[in-house]
Amino acid sequence: MRRPQPVVLAVIVSTFFVGFGGGVVFPVLPNLGAVLGITPFLVGLILSANRFTRILANAPAGSLVDRIGTRTPFVAGLFIEGLATLGYTVAIEAPLPEVWFLLARILWGIGSALVFATAYTIAADVSQGGSRGTNMGIVRAGITLGFPAGLVMGGVVSDAVSVFAAFALAAVAALFASALAYRTVPETHVEETRAAVKPWEVDTALPTLTAGFVNFGLYFAYLGALFSTLVLFVDARSLSVWGYGPQGMSGLLMAVTVLAAASFTLVGGKVTDDLGQRVPTLVVFLVVSFVGFVLLALSSSLVDLVAACICIGAGQGGTNGPLIALLADMTPNERTGRAMATNNVFGDLGGGLGPMVSLPLVDLVGFSPIYAACAVIPLLAGVALLGGVYSQTGSVNPRTAAVTDD
Repeated sequence: MRRPQPVVLAVIVSTFFVGFGGGVVFPVLPNLGAVLGITPFLVGLILSANRFTRILANAPAGSLVDRIGTRTPFVAGLFIEGLATLGYTVAIEAPLPEVWFLLARILWGIGSALVFATAYTIAADVSQGGSRGTNMGIVRAGITLGFPAGLVMGGVVSDAVSVFAAFALAAVAALFASALAYRTVPETHVEETRAAVKPWEVDTALPTLTAGFVNFGLYFAYLGALFSTLVLFVDARSLSVWGYGPQGMSGLLMAVTVLAAASFTLVGGKVTDDLGQRVPTLVVFLVVSFVGFVLLALSSSLVDLVAACICIGAGQGGTNGPLIALLADMTPNERTGRAMATNNVFGDLGGGLGPMVSLPLVDLVGFSPIYAACAVIPLLAGVALLGGVYSQTGSVNPRTAAVTDD
């Protein structure tokens, strides 16, 4: 068996560099939209197009992994994301830039579906039960940190040099990631071609549905209630430091949240490996997420808001690694790709529906009721988690070795 760490490291580095393209457009496109004649609605559609595309692409990506393996889809997905990022440079110079940006984001969604399905499957394949949580957490952290790095690149390079330079640099990083993966990532999932798997087939096993429900709820609250309303909340409360306005303040707070999520993704996975149990850590971080949203609902100062963002980020990140590891533990190898992809479908649905629900409701009832309602979501997710694990294993807190399908 191959040693897991070099493979996991190659996946981390590749996903980190390709992640630049996911974040680089956010600080650039909203301001660029008026210059290029793109309406605010189209800007929002462009920014969300990759996620809606991925909802449709996740299941075929997972089926492809279970049929032909991980290496080819992983490298292809990274290359597609590189081409998509390169498309941003075309968009700012071409007629009908909104069409080019939209096509690039759709292409990014297809590539990221392949990358997400394969990255987690590779980590599961090269891990034993005692290292799976750590490896899943590390891979998730690598994927997570590429996005804020792209945010910084988009803002700093576009201001210091040009928008074209920011997009071009992100494209170079993404294409480098695909070349690196081609040279360093081996096949991990299949040794021979398997029977055909229907491209629309999702995994409906109880562990996958359980993990998917938890993932849906967390992303609904995280992206819907926090990220999509934070700039409005900061503006309404007139919170500021160092002279930053609502956009600058919300950007800093999002960065704090993402860094907390990445840090506790590593912590959560490592702790579950050391304990030999996934559920206690998952429950603890779901409670941390609950506390974060309660603090958010009650916050009236910048200190309160920072504490809330740290707790929500910690809860999100601390749940991510152990949840994916638990899913891998309870899923046979031949279904791992579909299970990971189906879990991603739930997360993308939650992340896509969250802003559509929370933004209109904030106008109707205000911030605090929405944040308080979102505090209940991690608790419901915890109940679903315990029920699903018990139904599958006969215990609410099984040992990792007892449920691992290696």
